[in-house]
Amino acid sequence: MALLLLFSGIVLFATEFSYNAIESASLWVRNYFGYFYLYLGLGCVLFLFAIALSPIGRIRLGSTDSRPEYSSWSWIAMLYSAGMGAGILLRAVQEPVFMQQHPPYSSTLSPDILALEFTFYQWGFTAWAFYGLFAMVIGYALFVKKKKVRVSASIEDSITNPLARNGIDIITILTTVFGLIAAIALGTAQIKGGINHLTGNDFGLGAMLLLAVFISLLAFYSAWQGVNKGIKVISQINILVALSLLLYIFFTSDMTAILGAFSKATIQYLIDFLPMSLAYGPYDPGMAFLTDWTFYYWAFWLAWAPFTGIFIARISKGRTLRQMVLGVLLVPSIGTFFWFSVFGTSAFQLIEGWGGYHSEFDSVFSSLFVFFGNYPMASALNIITLFLLIGFLVTSLDSAVFVLSMFTDQGRKTPAKSHRLLWSVFILLAIMALLWLSSSKPEIDILIVVQKVLIITSLPFALFMVVMTGIFLRNVLRKQ
Repeated sequence: MALLLLFSGIVLFATEFSYNAIESASLWVRNYFGYFYLYLGLGCVLFLFAIALSPIGRIRLGSTDSRPEYSSWSWIAMLYSAGMGAGILLRAVQEPVFMQQHPPYSSTLSPDILALEFTFYQWGFTAWAFYGLFAMVIGYALFVKKKKVRVSASIEDSITNPLARNGIDIITILTTVFGLIAAIALGTAQIKGGINHLTGNDFGLGAMLLLAVFISLLAFYSAWQGVNKGIKVISQINILVALSLLLYIFFTSDMTAILGAFSKATIQYLIDFLPMSLAYGPYDPGMAFLTDWTFYYWAFWLAWAPFTGIFIARISKGRTLRQMVLGVLLVPSIGTFFWFSVFGTSAFQLIEGWGGYHSEFDSVFSSLFVFFGNYPMASALNIITLFLLIGFLVTSLDSAVFVLSMFTDQGRKTPAKSHRLLWSVFILLAIMALLWLSSSKPEIDILIVVQKVLIITSLPFALFMVVMTGIFLRNVLRKQ
């Protein structure tokens, strides 16, 4: 917390200097390690499928007679709410339309299918492989080797230096907090954008601060109740509401076109996955596009991997590695593909009906609300979306508070409620400070700065992931 306060103080009192330093460092990371991120992502996907299909996949997280602690429905709802959540609302329309209007590379595919395929690529197997790898390694350490809930537990038998182990855990906490601040701040900005769009008003900083307090209070209550009474219940409500929203748009749009686009783009994604993951030959969008999109996404997923992976591990007791890995890789990916197919294809058809595109869906904060304006019951859809945004932000925040509390409470699986209270208050103050700073320094986009910080802090995890995976593989092969 002292380190976080120090960093916040530097940003507050030397904002322009901090911005320039962060900008330079993030560009350096992306320029020199961007392709390493690509290769690491592909390696994680292939490695996890290999583990799932090998005899190692039979290893159960717990005793040999253990059974899953949570039903498949509850498990999927919790992992999806923690791992993606509000992001699928933020980008549901804006990203597919951007890819359609600015194709990443020349292709014989139609712009619509290419746009969906590239969106699938950035939200599909690779993102969940980063999460799944951490979940597998931490789950093995937690439930098979009976270690504490810490990232360093995955390597402590091989790396005994306490400074190195503590350093890994501290970087995990710092990155998790920055990731949360960025996500909640962006989410509150989208909620405010939706409210402004619906009411025609221009609510500002005060509204965002009130939203941050409201979301944090709900998340604190959920984390205080624990996994079973709080996080699980809200996650299930989120998924039910999101499914209802998805099905409403699906049934009131051209279902045949959506299903056709979904199947074509999914098949093409599977065919092109390897060359896309290597940015090979005609599948190379160029450094500028990769830097703005793919490198950033990979760094963001990496930055969220420790906390999301540990949360997935925590709720996966009783499952085999095969069940957990295949579940994490396939189920949320396919669900995300269908989500983007429904909203993306419907948006493409609206644009075609308008006879041209005039930046209607360019804003990530208002694109979804503009989209709903073209459907029956638009007001109800917008209100439901606002509540869903709040629900997804709550489940991302409450699961992160729970994981942070496990880190700082000696790695206990059920941390003390005092730790949950402390982290809830601290993160709320950090979010409010960031929102205030972004309002008081309009010439500098502070929210973008926090995202760039994640790109910098994800680099140690990218390098550590290679070491962690090697140690895990050696340990399981010895046990076999």
